[in-house]
Amino acid sequence: MAGEAVAGNTVSPAPAGRGTKPALQRQLGWTGAFWAASGVPAGVLLTIGAIAGAIGQPAWVIWIVSILMGFTQSFTYAEIAGLFPHKSGGASVYGASAWVGYSKFVAPISVWCNWLAWSPVLALGTGLAAGYVVTSLFPADAAINTWVVKLVDLDFIHAGLSLRINAVFFIAAAFLLATFAMQHHGVARAARMQMILGVASLLPLVIVGFVPILTGDMPSSHFLPLLPLTHDAAGKVAFGTWDTVGLTVLAGALFAAGWSSYGFETAICYTREFRNPRTDTFKAIFSAGLLCIVIFTIVPIAFQGSLGIDALLDPSIADGTGVGQAMARMVGGGVLVTKLIVIMLLLSLLLIVMTSMLGSSRTLYQASVDGWLPRYLSRLNAHGAPTAAMWTDLCFNLVLLMMSDYFTVLTVSNVCYLLFNFLNLQAGWIHRIDRADVERPFRCPTWLLATGGVLGFVNMIFVGAGADIWGAGTLRNGLIATALILPVFIYRHYIQDKGVFPQAMREDVGMAEEKPFPRRAGILPYLALAGCGAVILISHLLARLPPAVAG
Repeated sequence: MAGEAVAGNTVSPAPAGRGTKPALQRQLGWTGAFWAASGVPAGVLLTIGAIAGAIGQPAWVIWIVSILMGFTQSFTYAEIAGLFPHKSGGASVYGASAWVGYSKFVAPISVWCNWLAWSPVLALGTGLAAGYVVTSLFPADAAINTWVVKLVDLDFIHAGLSLRINAVFFIAAAFLLATFAMQHHGVARAARMQMILGVASLLPLVIVGFVPILTGDMPSSHFLPLLPLTHDAAGKVAFGTWDTVGLTVLAGALFAAGWSSYGFETAICYTREFRNPRTDTFKAIFSAGLLCIVIFTIVPIAFQGSLGIDALLDPSIADGTGVGQAMARMVGGGVLVTKLIVIMLLLSLLLIVMTSMLGSSRTLYQASVDGWLPRYLSRLNAHGAPTAAMWTDLCFNLVLLMMSDYFTVLTVSNVCYLLFNFLNLQAGWIHRIDRADVERPFRCPTWLLATGGVLGFVNMIFVGAGADIWGAGTLRNGLIATALILPVFIYRHYIQDKGVFPQAMREDVGMAEEKPFPRRAGILPYLALAGCGAVILISHLLARLPPAVAG
């Protein structure tokens, strides 16, 4: 490993001399990565209202199933991360290394889809946090809430979508710039800030989750019967049945929940910055997973149990703007306590924004180093922070902040995220076959690795059948967004690099000049890709959208 010294199990950077190029610094322990990923539980605030409003009383079961699926999948990610202790960027980078020998064009899709799912969290989190600010401080008819300048009509993407500027945009942009500044000095300092924010912001989620459970103020009628909601073309709501429409809504709910509950895989984005990557990688993702199991179980149960179905159908719950106020009212305590809880929930949203910028910028950085994305993204500042990638994240999300419907951004990006999820869960067994002789600090049990591979196909059912319940064309738009990587990769690989991967990347995947790539998996990866396409297509054809969406 160039530029690094190895002592026992600890990998430390070689002494820097004059003229040494900036590099990611090994300053992080597993607890630092745990706190860096501690913003993921706040993702429940971004989707809890929409999922509850879409499926109704089965929502609490949806969250439990989803987080258990995410936890099961994380063991595959932990194994493949251990194969590359010198890389940053997370599971998508490690997964792309499995696919590159079978298709140059499939591998960058993994990296791109992961980034395209994580980066919009910056806009989604700061936008919702800014919404909390204006709704808490000003009445609905105040000028700050009603002022808007429409810039571009985007109806061709999604009905009613546009680019616009309003007060929320400026407040959210200020939050984004503050996040950038806090991460400018490297991952160790950012992780310390995450720990401070984490303690302050996870506390309200724990309070909101446990208070209703401890007081018992949750009627059983708020949980049962476990029947999906139906919405007719006129918008009238009633209990439905588990027919084709009900199962389609179920797939859509699990589709949206996965965006939030699978996200703790970001804990392994920092493998290149761990002091002891051999042990810290597994500890980081396992501990982050346990935290998410707790939060993604108790918060939805308490939320639904306290509010009931009528409150869940409030439009402000579905779009997320009223979730903070609703959660604050769940614990009681009057106006002062309500304001305090909202402020702490706002900090929770800023925490997931910090988590997103930390992880997504490192995905861009490593993708550039490995030859997938343009070279400029591999630039670091003197503190070892990937500032070129961070600036790219910032500018991209300033555009997303002008979108009039943040949830449309979320659902389109989630098509990309679950495609990344599929590719990386298959990468687990591809690496196991092709690199059977490579030492693994953590070896996932074979049955668990196989289960992860199967869950990758299950997630494709959610994509094919469920994506479009969030708006006609969601699946189409997500696939178009996925394909945008192809011209970017062609520019980097064939124009900048003349068709040759960087030497370090070639060595990582066994493509050194003296020996060919070890394709021991044969045609199995291609069969997996064909199966992926078939599952999406068939499930999409079999799905039946609710009348309110189909109409």
